[in-house]
Amino acid sequence: MLAQSLTFFVNWFANPNFVAMGLAIVFGLLWYALYRPPLRGYAFLWGVMAVSAILTLLAVAFIQIPLQALTGQLLVLAFDQATIVKWLFFLGLPQILLSGFVQEGAKMLPMVFIWQRAERNISPVVGIVLGAAAGAGFGVFEAMWAHNQVFAAGFTWASVEAGGFPAILPFWERFFAVGGHVAFSALAGYGLAKDKGWLFFLIAAGLHSLMNYTVVLLQAQLITVMTLEILVAVAAVGATVWALVLRYGGEGAAPWSRGGYRRRLHLGKEPSEYAKQQ
Repeated sequence: MLAQSLTFFVNWFANPNFVAMGLAIVFGLLWYALYRPPLRGYAFLWGVMAVSAILTLLAVAFIQIPLQALTGQLLVLAFDQATIVKWLFFLGLPQILLSGFVQEGAKMLPMVFIWQRAERNISPVVGIVLGAAAGAGFGVFEAMWAHNQVFAAGFTWASVEAGGFPAILPFWERFFAVGGHVAFSALAGYGLAKDKGWLFFLIAAGLHSLMNYTVVLLQAQLITVMTLEILVAVAAVGATVWALVLRYGGEGAAPWSRGGYRRRLHLGKEPSEYAKQQ
């Protein structure tokens, strides 16, 4: 299992392509901009993005993949191949749930660190933007890896002209996957700020797993590739709408906006800087 994890980790950085990575960054910026993050005074959000990207990759490589491999081995021991194929839509659930819970848990670690430094007292809007930053960090990092694989396989504009829309499906999927990462973590950040961290973590992990479950449905031949891509888009957009409603709703006056709560989150020793909006 360790060899498999190390191979995956090393492969993540293989075949770098600047166009592929640039496209991933554009995807992340487009989704993250919807949450209207502050442009000044919250530079630590860039640190949250970077830490989230690295921690989640490590969690995927050395926690998620071994656990999924172990789960797969247990299934093979418990059921014959015909039964696994027949009931894949059900028996595949544990591995899918692992992906959602491991990744959302890893993305929450830098959020929890900031929340702890803020004496567990941040406004809901800061929590949402903080979570969106964590989601964007890994979402973009994952999209870079996926895009690099596509370009390494020989993707060119000529392949788009020859194949049409199906040729750009990997980018379509990754665009909405990035949006899902951002939205799921934004919801988790909101829950953290509202002292409902566990509840919203379960929601974020559940939504993440639900989006990933489309792969199992495809493998079980219950849906087509196009249906999978549509469902991924629906999941990402639905979670984003929910997060944005919370972001701009009753408690949505940005704490850094004019006439609103203007104090910055310094991460120092000034509890008064962290007072929630009333």
